This record gives sequence, C-alpha cells and structure tokens, in this order.
Amino acid sequence: MPPPILPPSQVFVLASYMRDLGVRVDQFPRPGETRVGGDFLESHGGKGSNQAIQAARCGARVAIVAALGQDAPGERACELWRAEGLDTLGVVVRAGQTTGTALILVDDRGENQIVIAPGANTTMSTADVDTAGAALDAARVVVCQLETPLACTQHAFGRARAAGATTVLNCAPAPSALPAALWALTDILIANEIEAAALSGCPPDTEPAQMAQVLLARVGRGVAITLGSQGALWCERGAAPLRQPAPGIDVVDTTGAGDAFVGAFAAAWARQADPGQALIQGVTAGSLACIRRGVVPALADAAAIARLQASAISRAAP
Repeated sequence: MPPPILPPSQVFVLASYMRDLGVRVDQFPRPGETRVGGDFLESHGGKGSNQAIQAARCGARVAIVAALGQDAPGERACELWRAEGLDTLGVVVRAGQTTGTALILVDDRGENQIVIAPGANTTMSTADVDTAGAALDAARVVVCQLETPLACTQHAFGRARAAGATTVLNCAPAPSALPAALWALTDILIANEIEAAALSGCPPDTEPAQMAQVLLARVGRGVAITLGSQGALWCERGAAPLRQPAPGIDVVDTTGAGDAFVGAFAAAWARQADPGQALIQGVTAGSLACIRRGVVPALADAAAIARLQASAISRAAP
C-alpha cells in the first residue's frame, strides 16, 4: 500500500534520532569513579526527532528527513513518527549502520550529562534532503541542529531560503565555530548559555544579552538564548530584548527541555512570525518537558501548554 498523501508541512526538520539509554544517579561520577545508579530508562530521543514531535504536538504539520540503522531501534523510530503524524517520506534506512544512541545520566536535581554515538545520523546526505524536497520547499519554517552533517544543514537552508521559509538553527551539540556560509543562511539561532558562549567566544559568565548581541551580527533575524529555570531571551536588531520567565515547576528531568523549546518555538513561528508569542510557547513547552522522566512522554500538547500559560498569567495578576 502506498504511503498516505499528507498536507504540505508548515515545519520541516532535519531529524536526528537517538535511542536514549538513561540512568539516574545521586551525583555525577568523577573521572575514574564508578557509581551505582538507580532507575534505568530506554526511550526515544535525538534532538531533531524531539523537536519535530514537539512541533507536531503544538499543532504544526511536520515533515522530516532522517537516517536510521537497519535495526530494531530504527524500526521503533519509524513507528513513533507515524504515530505522531509526521510526514516520513524523507526517512532513509542504512544497511550495515546502527541507529544513533545517547547515554544519559540524570542526577537528583534533574540535571543531565549526555554522550551520543551518532551512528546512521552521520550518513545523511544532501541527496537524502532532496528526497524530501517537496515537503521542504512547502514549509514555512525549516529547523536544523548539529547532530546531522553540516553539509545537509547548509543544503536544506539554501533550499529553504530560495522558497522563502524561515531557517532556524539550534546550535547543539555546542560547536566552537560554524562555516560562514551557514551563518549567512541562518535566520534564527537558538542556543543555551553554554552553546552561546562557545559560538560567541565570550567567557561562560558573560551576560546572555551580551552574547546574543555578538551572535546577532551573524544571523538574518534574531537570537534566542534559553536560560534554564530563568526562561529565555530574544534579541533582534532594532528592538529591545524580550525576556520570558519560566513558570514555576517541580523539576524531575531536564533532558529534552531545549528540544521542546525549539519545537514549540518553530510551531508558533510557522503560525505567526511573532517572536514574543514564539518565546512564550517555547518556554512553556520547555518547562513542561522537565516535569516527568523520558523526553517524548514529557513533550506537551497544545492544550497542556495553553493551560500552563493561563495558570502563569493568573498567578501573576494582581
């Protein structure tokens, strides 16, 4: 049976996928130290995949391109994406490759340390991107991160610019530099404080607004810096910075909070290119991603995001 014909995407994502293997620890081990962990959790992950799912749960129509291994984790990834309603015509399966894997430690404060083995993600090619070219060209927002090859990101952004879409780059994992050609094709940069410091060359204790100004000179539209429990900051040329505080929550696991921000931000931007609304939706989704363990189960839908937004407004009212 041929795959279903889906309506054009509003959001297109280069979707890295990782099989997440997580362990709870009382504290992170020092070099050479072995610690006894607590609960073990195997779940779906990968920055691009998480971002695509979050955008879809916010109501966007989402198409992806991804490279998986020919193995059981790859099969489960395809099942997940179909269940979430994603357009998966751009997904390729590589014989002889393993699906990407992430090893995650989560401590008692909900903070995390992550190491990835990218596997098949590194085999994505520009030809794979072109396989999903019709969906890419129809999208309003194209989202990339750095768990997939830079050549694919640059190629996707080039097509996006030609089609009039907004390009959103989540610079994670944190690099020390990006090619000038990629900067020139990036409309919106999203980073956490560590990533912003690495790319801007600023010391880690630099004020986020100062780092954002350095990065703003390199992109077409704006820079969003996520600030953990302090929310997020948006800067663009010719406008005052916007700060969005995070709603108060009980943190269980911060893994995936940044991805939730990116996906929700992209979905909001696809509806209306309003940085204030996109920032609010991104921060709220990122906060909700912290209240339970496992990334995909914690990604909120539009109704849950709206409820938390309304609750935060009610508490702030005099």
